[in-house]
Amino acid sequence: MNITIKAEERSVNKQKAAPRPSGSKRRLFIRGAILPILLVSVWQVLSGTGTISTQLFSSPALILKQYWDLTLSGELPHHLRISIVRALLGFLLGGSLGLLLGLLVGMYRKFEETVNPTVQMLRTVPLLAITPLFILWFGFGELSKVLLISLGAFFPLYVNTFLGVRNVDAKLFDVARVLEFSRFSQMIRLVLPAALPNVLLGIRLSLTIAWLCLVTAELLGADTGVGFMIQDARAFMQTDIVFVGITIFAIVGKLSDSLVQFLEKRLLRWQDSYKG
Repeated sequence: MNITIKAEERSVNKQKAAPRPSGSKRRLFIRGAILPILLVSVWQVLSGTGTISTQLFSSPALILKQYWDLTLSGELPHHLRISIVRALLGFLLGGSLGLLLGLLVGMYRKFEETVNPTVQMLRTVPLLAITPLFILWFGFGELSKVLLISLGAFFPLYVNTFLGVRNVDAKLFDVARVLEFSRFSQMIRLVLPAALPNVLLGIRLSLTIAWLCLVTAELLGADTGVGFMIQDARAFMQTDIVFVGITIFAIVGKLSDSLVQFLEKRLLRWQDSYKG
């Protein structure tokens, strides 16, 4: 009887571990692309028939033409490269501080009592309210933009790391004490792996907030970047270029989110969670 049960368990585990066939992945991609393709098609038809104003909403065909022209001129790659560097620097700075502080606050009760109330208070302050101060303190240069992005990226990773540490099973700490782990070993070999689902969720949210803060920083004061390109096009009523900038943010944001999703699937294979 036990042999039969174990054989069935091995069969179930193999089915769970089996990779998706290519046909299934293709169907998933098609299913996810149906809605965007439908919306773009309706948009193009309404623009072509004059139902909506191309001056206000442009059209997919004009936007694609601007993509091509801006890429050939080198303007789009130039602005995009600068924006990506800003977003990455801000995310790395704010995210690493959020991860470190979240670990410390989660591990040490006294540290939580000292630091967490202040961080939670600052978390409720709108970034738009802080932006004028950043410009006043650090000017319109790269430093103010990177710091603003890092501030936005800090809080999601901090909160999710803190919650992840506090959700670690207390029995694991008992095992760590029996094995005589140092506090640092507990953090690296026990806490981080156990809190990884929350940490990866925090990374996804931090990347999203980093892009939102990048838009804010570049719209309010910049002479390069995708946000500046949008602002400059708006001043001259170039709606197609505005939509180019908007779609660039959407595409790059989706790619970064998909990258973290890929890491989640690779690093969290052990999770047996509800798939819908």
